[in-house]
Amino acid sequence: MSHSMPRLVRRGAAASTPSEMSRDEWQARVDLAACYRLIAHFGLNELTYNHISLRIPGDREEILINSFGLMFEEVCASNLVKIDLYGRILNDPVGNGINEAGYVIHGAIHEARPDIACVIHNHTPAGMAVSAQRHGLLPLSQTAMLFHGQIGYHDYEGIAISMDERARLVENLGNGVAMILRNHGLLSTGRSVAEAFNAMVYLERACEAQVKALAAGWDNLCFPATEAIEMTAQVYRENSYAAAERDWPTLRRMVDRLDESYKN
Repeated sequence: MSHSMPRLVRRGAAASTPSEMSRDEWQARVDLAACYRLIAHFGLNELTYNHISLRIPGDREEILINSFGLMFEEVCASNLVKIDLYGRILNDPVGNGINEAGYVIHGAIHEARPDIACVIHNHTPAGMAVSAQRHGLLPLSQTAMLFHGQIGYHDYEGIAISMDERARLVENLGNGVAMILRNHGLLSTGRSVAEAFNAMVYLERACEAQVKALAAGWDNLCFPATEAIEMTAQVYRENSYAAAERDWPTLRRMVDRLDESYKN
């Protein structure tokens, strides 16, 4: 995927923690805003219609999500919207509200999986292509093998605006870390913003590799041994959080070089 278009670099001091907000919530806002900028930088969003949500530390009933109508590169710590698990707005600094489909999907997972802090959902060309393939994600690359036994599939039910769909989303995700929404897109989760972001990058790369490999025809595909697939997935399960936390400071520094306004 090409990213040759130049980006405007803006510098500025990060805003301090607002007096009415806990330090933990402000740090969560800054990390989430950084994730929005990273998703935009790597071209993993679809205009304003995808979402990343984050549970506010210490409170299982409140999450942060983007203000509807803002591009991901416009998201910053102070304009994130605070909602409860059913989409009721608790704080909306911009006044744009939120995309209904966003909280239906994200709220369902946050409510059912208290172990999950962050949820990323997007519609990338490669992700949508694999979501339309009957066989789903194939173990054609080491990156794809990371999700062996940890990815669910959810059949398309139309635009996700029905609260009834929440139960099926949760059931299809199960105890996994990612999900392919058929004819729709990708979803990743994590115990931190860092882990969810890394999972999405790996899932997207696995889908890109699969689309390219399938272009050569099914008869030309090479599948690894089951034992190798399972070993690779096990190593990933044991190390994903530590690896993501190790990568995150590097990614934050990259966002700082591009545009520090996400901290405001």
